[in-house]
Amino acid sequence: MTEDEFELVAERALGQLPAALLSMMENVAIFIEDAYTPLPGEDPDTKLLGLYEGTALTDRDSGWGAGAMPDRITIYKDAILEICSTEKQVEEEVGITIVHEIAHHFGIDDDRLHQLGWG
Repeated sequence: MTEDEFELVAERALGQLPAALLSMMENVAIFIEDAYTPLPGEDPDTKLLGLYEGTALTDRDSGWGAGAMPDRITIYKDAILEICSTEKQVEEEVGITIVHEIAHHFGIDDDRLHQLGWG
């Protein structure tokens, strides 16, 4: 799957999310990168499908926001393509990954996401 095709899959996945949900997101940018680069001290074999970086809405207070950079959701193309064998699987996994990372923006942690089936 080419980079352009993968981007279209991600756009379709975002387009399938309820508009009401998307309208509640604040100061978030979504990116696609080839692969996650583990941080110093992390297992060098760490592979992520997606990553949320920022301050969850539930952790923001009245002082938050002055000059704050947008939260960042990154989808990692190579890791998703590695576990999928069809375009349909890629579409499903990208959708799940986007929902998972958006949930972090709303303050939902990994344990709860696993309980809900979005792990």
